[in-house]
Amino acid sequence: IIRESLAIEAQEAQEAGAVGFMARALTQATMPHRKSLDPVFSRKNGSFSLAMIAHPDIGLPYGSIPRLLLSWMTTEAVRTKSPLLELGPTLSAFMEELGLANRGGIRGDITRFRNQTMRLFCSTVSCRYEDKKLDAGANLSIVEKYSLWWNPKTPDQMPLWKSTVTLGNSFFNEIVDRPVPVDMRALKALKRSPLALDIYCWLTYRLSYLRKPSEVPWPALQMQFGADYARNAHGLRNFKMKFLHQLRSVHVLYPEANVEEGEKGLLLKPSKPHVATRKPPALPFLKNPPEPEPLLLPLPIYEDHDGPHLRTATYEMAKEAAPRWDVYDLERQWREWIAKKGIPKKPDAAFIAFCRNKYAREGGR
Repeated sequence: IIRESLAIEAQEAQEAGAVGFMARALTQATMPHRKSLDPVFSRKNGSFSLAMIAHPDIGLPYGSIPRLLLSWMTTEAVRTKSPLLELGPTLSAFMEELGLANRGGIRGDITRFRNQTMRLFCSTVSCRYEDKKLDAGANLSIVEKYSLWWNPKTPDQMPLWKSTVTLGNSFFNEIVDRPVPVDMRALKALKRSPLALDIYCWLTYRLSYLRKPSEVPWPALQMQFGADYARNAHGLRNFKMKFLHQLRSVHVLYPEANVEEGEKGLLLKPSKPHVATRKPPALPFLKNPPEPEPLLLPLPIYEDHDGPHLRTATYEMAKEAAPRWDVYDLERQWREWIAKKGIPKKPDAAFIAFCRNKYAREGGR
């Protein structure tokens, strides 16, 4: 975690191409941390409550893997503005994109990943907001349909057909309209603890709009995060101890988070967001430097879905090929170029080469 924190400090998420997103509803109320035999899991955060309902034959998703997968799905939906997502050319390539090792066996990441993917894809979510003036809610199907052609026994083998997932319409609209920006490097560094992932995503969201100090009582935090702790004084003490322990890990990666233990809860103070809300200005060598734009505007400039789809990792490599350039402006230029020249056989490699050559000619001298 310390090594990751130094890397994050050295380079902003925008510059590193590591900006991701998380569904806002799931930063306010979380998923199970451990396996549960109960088909329904509910969490409450003030007036907001969330219930996750499992498929009776599969069970509820739990642990870090569905959290990483949800963040990837949200990031891709925001980037492409499409509910249809391609999950990578091979199982091992997709797992690597999530920061997981492609080990087999009963306890290997491949087995756990496939199991948790099915649990997440087959679950539904019910959200409710209730106060003295309003009672409102929505039922969200996370996934409308999916096709997974991966073979766990040969994770590096390219299947004949692409593995895809189509998000439910209501869920897609929710995550695209109001996503929470996160640093994907932080998520990968915290992946060993689902509680740490939840704390990081919640703080990233909560501190982004906090304007004055606010103390959140420990019982309220337990209702929101403490899935595995008894609802009594002993359970609350255990939850508080575990929460503060994981908070220290989060603080290493997000040192700007101005939070501390208060008299009766966790004291939050106005803090710098972990992910900048605006893109950093371009360097002077750009001929037509783009104006800084709000982060939550549609990321892909090109919106014609007949063109080739680029993997999330490709944008990160393009950032390295053309440091400090606006990679989405480069994508627009590249797509205009291939519209005249023809679509290349390997679009991802072609785009990275385009960025590298463009930088060498105009910005790398």
